[in-house]
Amino acid sequence: MKHIHFANYSPAADIVVAAICFVIIILVVFSYISKTRSSKFFLTMVGLILGAAWTDMCFYTLAAHGHHLVLANWMRCIFHGFLFLIFVYYIAYICEVTQYEKQDFYVMIANIIFAVLLIADFAVTARENTFIIDESGIRFIGRGIFFFGYIAFSVLSILLMARVRKLLYHRVMFGFYGTMAISYLVLLMQGISGQSSFTVSTFLFPVIAMMYFMHSNPYDARIGANDIKTMQDYVSYCANKKLEFIFMSLYMREFAEGGKQLPQEMQTLIRDFTYRLTRHGRLFNAGKGHIILIFLKKHYPDYETTIETALNEFQTLYEKYRYDYKIVIGESVEEISRKNEYANYIRNIHRSMPECSVHRVVPEDVVSFNRSEYILRELADINRRRDLDDPRVLVYCQPVLNVQTGNYDTAEALMRLSLDQTGIIFPDQFIPLAEEASYIHTLTEIILHKTCNHIRQFIESGYELWRISVNVSVPELKEDNFCPDIISIINKSGIPGDKIAIELTESQNEGDFILMKKKIGELKEKGIKFYLDDFGTGYSNMERIMELPFDIIKFDRSLLLASGAALRSRRMVANLASMFSDMDYRVLYEGVEKDSDETMCRDMSASYLQGFKYSRPQPIIHLTEYLSRRTV
Repeated sequence: MKHIHFANYSPAADIVVAAICFVIIILVVFSYISKTRSSKFFLTMVGLILGAAWTDMCFYTLAAHGHHLVLANWMRCIFHGFLFLIFVYYIAYICEVTQYEKQDFYVMIANIIFAVLLIADFAVTARENTFIIDESGIRFIGRGIFFFGYIAFSVLSILLMARVRKLLYHRVMFGFYGTMAISYLVLLMQGISGQSSFTVSTFLFPVIAMMYFMHSNPYDARIGANDIKTMQDYVSYCANKKLEFIFMSLYMREFAEGGKQLPQEMQTLIRDFTYRLTRHGRLFNAGKGHIILIFLKKHYPDYETTIETALNEFQTLYEKYRYDYKIVIGESVEEISRKNEYANYIRNIHRSMPECSVHRVVPEDVVSFNRSEYILRELADINRRRDLDDPRVLVYCQPVLNVQTGNYDTAEALMRLSLDQTGIIFPDQFIPLAEEASYIHTLTEIILHKTCNHIRQFIESGYELWRISVNVSVPELKEDNFCPDIISIINKSGIPGDKIAIELTESQNEGDFILMKKKIGELKEKGIKFYLDDFGTGYSNMERIMELPFDIIKFDRSLLLASGAALRSRRMVANLASMFSDMDYRVLYEGVEKDSDETMCRDMSASYLQGFKYSRPQPIIHLTEYLSRRTV
C-alpha cells in the first residue's frame, strides 16, 4: 500500500507537546520541586502526556505506511488508555492538593470509569478494526468510546472543581478554570474543522497550570536561592527519609530592615561558594536579609572543613564591607525537623546573639526555642481574648525619686507575664516576640488599663502621685486605633490624662519619626506626658529630638557608667543634661545603684533618679510603701 497523507493530522502538534514535556522534565531536574504526593501525580501526568503524544504519532505513522494495521489498531487503543489515565490522575491530583474530604469517592469513580472504558475499548479493538483506510484517507469507526469517555471524565472533573472551589485560593481556581476552558475550546474548534492534531495538547494545558500554580519554585537568580516554602518542603523530605543535614544561616540586619540589596560581590561569593563547596547543597531565602544553606551530612563527611572555609571567605568580605551579621551553624535536630520550624528556630537564636558573631547550635537552643514557642502561644491567646484584666499580664512598678521635692511621686510601670509552665517572665523574653507577632498593642492596652485603675485607687486612698509612665513600642504607633485606644482606656478609668506618661525610644526611620510626631501631638492634647527613653544608646539625632515635644529625657545607665569612668565623658553628659534643663526638659537618670551614682547625677542637672538604689521593680500594689499621703 502506498504512503497516505492525512489532511486532518500533522505530527507537528504532538512533537511540540513531547518537546514541552521534555522541557518540564529538564526544569524539574535542574530546579527544585517539592517531593510530595501531589508532585508525583504531576510528574506522572507529564509522563502520560509524553506517552500519549508518542503513541498518537506511532498510530498515524503505521497507518500512513499501510503496514502493521493490527498494531496500529492496538496503538490507537493504548493512546486512548493514556488519555483516560491522565484524567484519572487529574482527579486524584485535585483531590490531593485540596485535601477534599470525599477524595476517595471521586478517585474510585474515576478508576471505575477508566476500567469500563479501557475494557470496552480493548473489546472493540480485539473484535474489529477501529478505523478503515480508503481513497479519502482514514476514517474512525469505534470513535464513540473515546468521545463518551471524554464527556464522562469532563463532567466528573467539572463537578469536582465545583465542589472544591472554596478549598483553593480563588485566583488559583480561576487559573484552572481558564486552562480547562481553553482545552475544551481547542478541542471544539478541532472537531469543527475536522482536525485531530491537537487532542494531546488539550491535556497539556491544565498540567502547565499545575506546574505554574502549585510546583513552581523560582530561584533568586542572583544567588540561586529558593523561598521559605521550598525549604519547608525540603526539610520535610529529609525528615521522612531520615536524612541528617547541616545548616548554615546568615542574617544581615541592614538588609533586613533597610530594604537594601546585597552587594554584587557578596552575592557572587554566596552563589559561588554554594556551587563550589556544597554542590549538593540548597540555598533558601528565609526572609529579608536572611539566607540559609542546607546540605546533606552524608555528602560531606568532612563538613567542618567546608564550614571553616566558608567562614574564612566571609570574614575577608566582612573586612571590606563591614556589615553587621549573625551566623548560626548546626546539625539537623529531629524535634525541629518534625515541627519544620528551622527559620523560627534560628530567629530565636538571633535574639540573644550580639552583632558580628557566629553561634554553633547547642542542645540548650532547642529548650530555649520550645520556651519561646510556648510564650508565643500564650501571647497569641492573650491577643485573641483581649481581656484587659487578663491575669497573665502583671504590672510591676519602680518608683522614681523627685530630686527637687525628695519624694517618690512618679514611677515607671513595667510588664511581667505569669504563665503556668514558666512562672514569671521578664520583658526581654516576651516583648520581642510580641512585637514580631504584632501582639504588643494588646499588651500595652492591658498594662495601661491596670495601671490607670491602680492610679485611681492610690488617689482615692489619699496618696500623692503625679504620674506613672508606661512603655510603648514604636511599631504600635502604626496601629490605626492607637490614640483612640489610649484615650478611651484613660477616660474609662476616670483619672486625668496628666497622670499617665508614655515612654518612647527614638527611631531613625523617617516614616516612624513623622508618625511619632503626629501621635505625640494628638495625645498631648489630652494632657498625657511623654518621655524619651534610653537616650544615649543606639541612634540619637538631636535635631529630631528638638522637634518632638517630649517632657522628660531619660538618660540611659550607659551614660552614667561612662561619666564615672572618664572625666571627659562626665563633662559631656553634664553639658547635655544642662542643655536639656535650660530648654525646659527634665532629665531622669536611669540605673542609679549606689550613693556615688546619686551624687554624680545630682551634679549633672538631674530632675529625677531611678534605679536599684531606691527600689527594684515590684508589684504595683507595693508602690504605696514609697508614696506620701496628702496632708489635710
